[in-house]
Amino acid sequence: MSMILSASVIRVRDGLPLSASTDYEQGTGMQECRKYFKKLSRKLAQLPDRCTLKTGHYNINFISSMGVSYMMLCTENYPNVLAFSFLDELQKEFITTYNMMKTNTAVRPYCFIEFDNFIQRTKQRYNNPRSLSTKINLSDMQMEIKLRPPYQISMGELGSANGVTSAFSVDYKGAGKISSAHQRLEPATLSGIVAFILSLLCAALNLIRGFHAIESLLQSDGEDFNYIVAFFLGTAACLYQCYLFVYYTGWRNVKSFLTFGLICLCNMYLYELRNLWQLFFHVTVGAFVTLQIWLRQAQGKAPDYDV
Repeated sequence: MSMILSASVIRVRDGLPLSASTDYEQGTGMQECRKYFKKLSRKLAQLPDRCTLKTGHYNINFISSMGVSYMMLCTENYPNVLAFSFLDELQKEFITTYNMMKTNTAVRPYCFIEFDNFIQRTKQRYNNPRSLSTKINLSDMQMEIKLRPPYQISMGELGSANGVTSAFSVDYKGAGKISSAHQRLEPATLSGIVAFILSLLCAALNLIRGFHAIESLLQSDGEDFNYIVAFFLGTAACLYQCYLFVYYTGWRNVKSFLTFGLICLCNMYLYELRNLWQLFFHVTVGAFVTLQIWLRQAQGKAPDYDV
């Protein structure tokens, strides 16, 4: 018999389960699928927004949108168009019921467990297709799936669910080490965005003063060439701090402190050309950006929430 067995709502960035159906059936096959649920929840940020994983007699389908993923388990013969239409309904209702601020700041697993009531009602409707009142809309979903079919996840991408690592999954671990430099950072905060803008402002001010210093040098006004170097080094340091804030690199915190040191040295050398307030502004912005770089760390391995 084709049917939907369970569904979950999971936060993409860290795999935190926000809600789930509470009537999870037990059995060897179901327990195995539960392990795949866990593995998928940890990799959601690396996967496309519409995927399917075939696990023998069962399929796991999910869609992701606005930082939240909607995942369901069904029998292998359950129609794809009904599966993704079901997920689409969950998504629309969840977005309508809960705003992004609540989902982004949630810290406890299953803190929206009351959403299970809607999951149950929708699951019952979709397990009895004759009672569906959305048959007209299914043609739109069928066309969408035909034009943009779900990405088929291979078992190799997840590794072995029973803990035995296959040769294919070893390759993926190796690839993970190579791509660690491109790790995702935590979402930027308001203070981080302000620091980024101020650092760009300081870079622009240094660049403008540097060009003025070049003009003075060409006009033989006795401008010291070292001042030009200090201005352009200050510009480069501010821009590099912006880069460190946006992208993850090795030794990122050490680089940010060294860059801040360079900003301080440049401003010390430019002491005669700037008043105390200007010096204070540039050094304070440099320290503020360095703090924001230190606070915005790479997203670590998702904790096991027992999804």
